Order: sequence, then C-alpha cells, then structure tokens
Amino acid sequence: MASIQLAGCGLAGKKSLPCFDGLRCLRPAFGVSSSLGASGAILDRRCFKGLVIKAATVVAPKYTSIKPLGERVLVKIKISEEKSTGGILLPTAAQTKPQGGEVVAVGEGKTIGKKKVDISVKTGAKVVYSKYAGTELEFGGANHIILKEDDIVGILETEDAKDIQPLNDRVLIKVSLAEEKTSGGLLLTEAAKEKPSTGTVIAVGPGSYDEEGNRKPLTIGAGSTVLYSKYAGSEFRGADGSDYIVLRASDVIAILS
Repeated sequence: MASIQLAGCGLAGKKSLPCFDGLRCLRPAFGVSSSLGASGAILDRRCFKGLVIKAATVVAPKYTSIKPLGERVLVKIKISEEKSTGGILLPTAAQTKPQGGEVVAVGEGKTIGKKKVDISVKTGAKVVYSKYAGTELEFGGANHIILKEDDIVGILETEDAKDIQPLNDRVLIKVSLAEEKTSGGLLLTEAAKEKPSTGTVIAVGPGSYDEEGNRKPLTIGAGSTVLYSKYAGSEFRGADGSDYIVLRASDVIAILS
C-alpha cells in the first residue's frame, strides 16, 4: 500500500493547519524549527506525533477484472457510516474506518508439503480483517483491498460483532467489564479505569495448518475465561455495546478458573 509519512513537530501560531482524513499516528522521529509562511503557522521544537497518509492504488478503467494470486483475496470494502446510531451526520474525520467488506474474488490457495490447501473463505462472504493489512485499490468506482487470507480475522455471519466466526488460529473473546471501583472502594472515573485484558471465549477458529497441511485444532474452547496480551488483536463493539476482541490463540496467555 502506498503511504506518505509526514514527520515534524508541534504547531504554534494564530492560524491552524487543515485536518487530513485517514491519518495514523506514529512516534515522533525528531524536532525541527521552521516557518510555514503564508499559512501563518510555525513549526517549533514541541514535537508531535508523525502522520501517515495511506493512499489507494487506482486501477485504470481499461482493466475489468482482478484475479488475486496464491493465498490472497479481493474484498470490496464496506462504505463508512456517515451517521451515528442516533441519526447525527458525522464529519469525515469522525467516521470509523471500515474493517470489513464482501469477498469478490479469491486466489487458487497454497501448497503445504504435498497437500493443496484451498482458500477457506468463499466469494460473497462478509469478512472483517486486520486494520492495517493489505493493499487498498480503487477499482470500478469502489474501494477494494487485496490481502492475504491470514489477514482476515473472521467471517461476519450477521451485522453484530458477537457473531464473528474466527478463522484459522484466532478466537473471539467478549471483553470483561472494567472495574468500577478500587480495592478500597473508591469510584473510578472513565479515564482512570484500567483497560481489561480478560474475557470469555465466544468462538474459536478451526486452527492453523501443520507442516503436512492438516488442521491443528485449538486447545482453547468456547466458554473459557482467559487472560490475553493487552495490546493484541482487533477490537470491535457489539450491537449491545459490549466490547469484543479477535486475536490469535498464541496471544492468550492463561485460562482463569
């Protein structure tokens, strides 16, 4: 995926710079001091986080089809929600970047050992995928993304995150609620609540492949209460407001009982 990195420092001045849509924060690289002239904004040594602009590759209109190769799939990206659940029109910067769409083409699969392994998702399936995976394309007037099958975290059976069916070695976990009070009984504010890293397993994938191309079932089962790595996986919000996370089984570090 094409990307443009903007690294710099904090802004100071009477005028502000225009916002960019679709920016992802990185750690600051270094500080500089410079004037932006006509904009009236000045860069000083108060460093801010770098900005990354991701640009989709435009496929020329003369091409009428795209055939993914190997273990890759082509997904037509779901259009961003333009309104909140309450019907309020959202500004572009507030619209959630989609992490899902419909599979429109699949590759021929891969060979493991002497065994030919087909792509496990089929054309027409609604899927969710890792946030920063793949290569985005503009094709046929719509946004698409080509990614590896392993970058697809699950199949979306309904519009609710609780119904995600994980793929390969991933598991779907309903995140535990954050503690409302300290051990001493003090009520915690939202900002002070620690992000939980425990939850209940809702569904598990079929497992990864071994060296001979056979599935290795996961040892974690639905209904288990688990502890997982704090910064792993892809997070989703369910229709009922509950938080869910899909992560690899290797990111589950303990079973609680």
